[in-house]
Amino acid sequence: MGQPLPFPPPPELRDHGVCTLLSETLARIGDKWTVLVVEQLSDQGRSPMRFNEIRRSIDGISQRMLTLTLRALERDGLVTRTVHPTVPPRVDYQLTELGRSLRRPLVAVAEWARANRATIAEARKVFDATSDASPSSRQLRRRRPALGRAPRAPSAEPEPG
Repeated sequence: MGQPLPFPPPPELRDHGVCTLLSETLARIGDKWTVLVVEQLSDQGRSPMRFNEIRRSIDGISQRMLTLTLRALERDGLVTRTVHPTVPPRVDYQLTELGRSLRRPLVAVAEWARANRATIAEARKVFDATSDASPSSRQLRRRRPALGRAPRAPSAEPEPG
């Protein structure tokens, strides 16, 4: 890994455009589906994979989510998409050199998570036992009504049976 960033960060890292690009990049490479797709394509080495091969190898990913993830990875230069002129068309996906370079930091983060999962679970237990706002209370908040609509008042009339 590289050198740690100095604190406070230098002026070039405080630039709004640079911060936006860093934020977008971290959001892309930290996304659950991105990590799993990169892992699958890395496991194949330099061999391309077809769309349905990738989909079958990642439990729970929908066709739409895989399509969106692959498009974003292609846009960011991490994956190449090759369409073969056959009937039906065959489409292969493969990591680029940039995509392959992402594997090492992702593996390091996964190893860190594996090594620290018990400590994190214990910290969550302590927090949940001592905190006024438990995670479940945040999840149970009611959704607000759609904009422009007043909340419906309960009807005083009995519903038709």
